Amino acid sequence: MAAARSVLSYENLMRDIARKHFSPVYLLMGEEHYYIDRIAEAIIQNALTEEERGFNLSTFYGLDADLGSVINSAKSYPMGASHSVVFLREAQYLKNLDDLTYYLQHPQLSTILIITYKNGMMDRRKKLISLIESQGVLFESNKPKENELPRLVCEYVIQRGFNIDQKSAQIISDSVGTDLSRMYGELDKLMTSMPENKKNITPQIVQDQIGISKDFNYFELQNALIVKDIFKANQIANYFDKNQKQNPLQVLLPMLSRFFASLMVAYYSPDRSERGIANYMGITDWQVRRNIFPAFQNYSAVKVLHILDEIRSTDEKLKGVGGTKISTGDLLKQLIYFILH
Repeated sequence: MAAARSVLSYENLMRDIARKHFSPVYLLMGEEHYYIDRIAEAIIQNALTEEERGFNLSTFYGLDADLGSVINSAKSYPMGASHSVVFLREAQYLKNLDDLTYYLQHPQLSTILIITYKNGMMDRRKKLISLIESQGVLFESNKPKENELPRLVCEYVIQRGFNIDQKSAQIISDSVGTDLSRMYGELDKLMTSMPENKKNITPQIVQDQIGISKDFNYFELQNALIVKDIFKANQIANYFDKNQKQNPLQVLLPMLSRFFASLMVAYYSPDRSERGIANYMGITDWQVRRNIFPAFQNYSAVKVLHILDEIRSTDEKLKGVGGTKISTGDLLKQLIYFILH
């Protein structure tokens, strides 16, 4: 039996799977579906050939699965293969999931049981969790933080033999958000469409291939606000007003709120040096240098608090609280004016 490997990172876990170092059970749970799906796919692809899957791969869905059938499949021996794989998907919908403890006390070592539990975490105090941790792998798939996205973009691109500059990575992460499946899908399309002799991804290529404007996007608006470039901020606001479907205010408001909230946190850093703020906030030196320091020069802590209140008020008006009838474009322009003045 393989030793318990519940603390493995995604990268190390995928490396073990590629080497065919399998465990009897994998519980893959959390909010970020991308990692859960990739790990489950990798286990199946590496444990069974296409020919072996016909007899040795059993898939169940939590909404309509019978746990007795899942356990019977897990206890069965493989046919013409070294392993059988039992895949229990969407296990969060299976009411008697805890009854798996009886099987996991003496699991079938030739079976690989994959359990995916999405949109949340199981209670770690349960006996089922402790058994999975002792017998196999417990993997928690968490949503990445906003400030981690540019790094994830860069790592994904570099792993595939391409290069990308910081600005392009920031534009993509700001525009796509924390949905990793969508973000990596956009990157795959971008890299596939590039000429064979071109390996450097630039803002112009991002604009041409993904359709994100290098001059009129959330990232550029935030930059204009940071340095108080009134002309450019209003220029972008007018562009957003005319292209509301591609640039919804519902996406911009959380981004602005996160930035000014992080700026407020930066004011509390005991060490106001570049490295000190970066360590205090858990961001890179580049982000401090690029965003925090210039914003310090233009916004006092009191102004930042007022801006956060105004963003919340704009969000309420956008949702119709108080019976407001102000257009989306006017709400955006009023907010930009308030921030800049």
